Amino acid sequence: MPISERDSASLITHALARDTLSRLRSTETEQVAFRKGLVKLGRICGYEIIDGAMETEYVSIQTPLAETTGERVKGLDDVVIVNVLRAATPFVEGLLKAFPRAKQGVISAGRDEEAGMTDGEFPISIDYTKLPEITENDTVIVADPMLATGSTMCTVLEHVLADAPEPEDLFVLSAVSAPDGLLRVGERFPEADLLTVSIDDRLDENGFIVPGLGDAGDRAFRTQ
Repeated sequence: MPISERDSASLITHALARDTLSRLRSTETEQVAFRKGLVKLGRICGYEIIDGAMETEYVSIQTPLAETTGERVKGLDDVVIVNVLRAATPFVEGLLKAFPRAKQGVISAGRDEEAGMTDGEFPISIDYTKLPEITENDTVIVADPMLATGSTMCTVLEHVLADAPEPEDLFVLSAVSAPDGLLRVGERFPEADLLTVSIDDRLDENGFIVPGLGDAGDRAFRTQ
């Protein structure tokens, strides 16, 4: 199973995930290829969650020639995917290829860059929230391609869990993460499983992940 445990997170080590992330990092990857790369990476990560965290059950199947036993994944109808707008939109598009029947929620969250960091955190504003009902039987995946300081993710998780029972599984999924952000989210939400394709070196003085991807939203939507 291409998921390996680290001190602060679980690392998705699938060869195609690493290959796709390497292409996403490159400044030579233009907008369309970048967006398609995020979709592809989301799909790979979704399949890895299924393989590594979801149970299967044996079922009886009648083929055209004989009755046999098959295996099916349990719980695919009990998945909630939360899209942290806007950078996560293509990432979530890929996840939906793995979980086509998932319920979807969106949260528009942004950090106040002008206010700057205080003790390694940014003030976060929530502009819009629309979440489906979450039950104790659900697998909840909160997706954001970049987990930097963890300020945004902590605020998002507060909203996701505020009026909901504790779900069966809670995943925080990112493409690249900074050690500081993983530590912050892990300390505040120990019930969450942190999944990432890469734990990068550090944050710079402006709170950006190094080496990172740049601004994933701007690169995907060509807004800069």
